[in-house]
Amino acid sequence: MNGKKQILDVQHIHMRFNSKGVCVRAVADVSFTVDEGETIGIVGESGCGKTTLGRCIVRAYEPSEGEVFYTAGDGEKVNFTRIDAKTMKKYRKEIQMIFQDPYSSLDPRMTVYDIIREPLAANFPRMPKAEMDRRIMDIAARVGLNTSYLMRYPHAFSGGQRQRIGIARALVLNPRVIVCDESVSALDVSIQAQVINLLHDLQKELNLTYLFISHDLSVVEYISDKVGVMYLGKLVEYAPTRELYSHPLHPYTESLLSAVPVADPEVQMERIPLEGEIPNPASPPGGCYFHTRCRYCTRQCEQAAPEYRELAPDHFVACHRAEELMLKGFQYE
Repeated sequence: MNGKKQILDVQHIHMRFNSKGVCVRAVADVSFTVDEGETIGIVGESGCGKTTLGRCIVRAYEPSEGEVFYTAGDGEKVNFTRIDAKTMKKYRKEIQMIFQDPYSSLDPRMTVYDIIREPLAANFPRMPKAEMDRRIMDIAARVGLNTSYLMRYPHAFSGGQRQRIGIARALVLNPRVIVCDESVSALDVSIQAQVINLLHDLQKELNLTYLFISHDLSVVEYISDKVGVMYLGKLVEYAPTRELYSHPLHPYTESLLSAVPVADPEVQMERIPLEGEIPNPASPPGGCYFHTRCRYCTRQCEQAAPEYRELAPDHFVACHRAEELMLKGFQYE
C-alpha cells in the first residue's frame, strides 16, 4: 500500500458505437485505478480510444459496459455508471474536463467572464453576484489571465490564452479530478511549456488529480506519475512513468518510445517503425490486436488474445512474450 487514497477506479470499460449496422469498438475492456493527487498519462496513436475513454470516465458518454467508481470529497464511493442524471449533477462539479481545441471549445459569442461564470451559474444559481465575481476574478488571476480583459471575446486571445480560459472554466468549481484531453497539442512548443507548468503548479497548490490524455510522450513523461498505453481501444501496458519509459514490456510501447525526440545531438535513438496500417476497429484482428504490425509476432499471437497481467509491482502488460523480450527504452542517468 502506498498510503494514498484511491479516487478513481475504472473497471472493464467498453464503449461501442453503432452506425448503419456496423459496431465500432472504441474502448475495449479498460481497467485501472488512480490515487488522489496523481497524474495518469494515457497515450497512443490517433483513433486508439483515448478521448473516448476520458469522456466515459466523466460520463459525457454512457459506457456500453463496465463501471467507474469515484471516491467523493466526503469519502463516499459513488458508481458513476449506476446513478441517474440528477444525482450525477451533485458530483459533476468535482470532476471536470479541459478540451483539446482551445478555439472550438469556447463560445465565440460569450465574453471570457461569461465563459468562466457559466459553470457557477449552472451549479450554484443562488450564489450572490459579489461572491461569483470574486471567484471568477480569483481563478482568472490564478491561471495567469489579465483580469482587465474578462469582458473581451475569445477571438481577441492567442491559443495559449484561450487554453488558460478553458483551464479557468474547469477550475472555477473547485474540482478534485480534471480530465485533460490533448490540452496542449494545439499549442506552440513554448506555449505548451507554459500551460504544462501551470497545470503542474495548480496540482501542487490545489491537490488536483489529472487524467492527462496525449499523443506526445515527451509531455506525458514530464507531467505523469503513471502512464497507460492504448492500442485499438485496449490498454496494452500500464506502469509508473520511469519504469515504463526505461523498461517497456510491450512492443507497441517500445515503438512509440523510439519515436520520441531526444534533446541531445550525441544520442541517436534507433527508430522502430510500425509496418502496415492500424486495423479497422469495426473488424479487429483475431488474437492479439497488435500482431498485424508486431515484429515479434508468433503463431500464438495470431490465435489467442494475451492476458492483461501484472508482471512487476504496478506494471501491467498484455503480451504473450513480455517475459522473454528485451525491449529498448530510455536510458536514464
